[in-house]
Amino acid sequence: MPHTVHGLVPILATPFESDGALDLPSLRRLTEFQLASGVTGVAVFGMASEGFALTTEERAQILTAVTEVVAGAVPVVAGVNGTSTVTAIEQAGAAVAGGASALMVLPPFMVKPTPDQLLTFYADVAAATGVEVMVQDAPGATGVTMPPVLIAELGKLDGVTSVKVESPPTAPKVAAVVAARADDRFAVLGGQNAQFCLEEYARGAIGTMPACEFPDLLGPVLADWQAGRHADARAEFARLLPLILFGLQQGIAWAVHKEVLVRRGLIADATVRSPARPLDPASRDSLAAILADLGLAR
Repeated sequence: MPHTVHGLVPILATPFESDGALDLPSLRRLTEFQLASGVTGVAVFGMASEGFALTTEERAQILTAVTEVVAGAVPVVAGVNGTSTVTAIEQAGAAVAGGASALMVLPPFMVKPTPDQLLTFYADVAAATGVEVMVQDAPGATGVTMPPVLIAELGKLDGVTSVKVESPPTAPKVAAVVAARADDRFAVLGGQNAQFCLEEYARGAIGTMPACEFPDLLGPVLADWQAGRHADARAEFARLLPLILFGLQQGIAWAVHKEVLVRRGLIADATVRSPARPLDPASRDSLAAILADLGLAR
């Protein structure tokens, strides 16, 4: 049986109205689009969700809306970004109570943990929740470095079943974790907006977790790759690469994702919350040209 979190699992954006209020109708429409695109899971409260800017009440409302739309069709992965064991367990418990199928857990990062503290942290979070825990290896955001051998040790903990590798260069890191893990029950997935997803798959990854504006375009690429049609997959992926790279820009990535979603008619407004920044006019024009090349212009 495939791992619970596998394949194409987009990180849902969090739509806001122009005044910054949560836009739940847009979120429901966005979730429906993911299911129609054939995803194998969806995630909330990740980097691309502006999870850093959400209140506790908003997280509960978002999870309720998403789980109602999904209705058990695919796993719902909830991000946890607590800066200590107790706050992470609090977030994790709320997510599980709200219907999350699995947790994607950042290491605590305000005070950098030692390797032994990381082992204890992930063991405690997993033990407190009873659902599968994914280690999120994202040193660019957290400043916490996790070598492949340490990640493999985390994979031996009860309840810790996967890792999302976002430590560049990601494909060699995926290969190193695959080589170091005890067995293939510990799954390896990629992130970084699927920038190197094909290379990650070639080195043992079983999934990717990009932003949510192009699952209908990326899904067929991954299907071709898994069917052995590697040349076709690379050719189609090359068409997507300008859009993928545009959505990786620090500070404006969230605005890029939302601008695409607005132009595709999936959400109503591209508002982001500070410290994320809106797109400047020139960037918006450049993005429109990329979408036109993909036949997505409105």
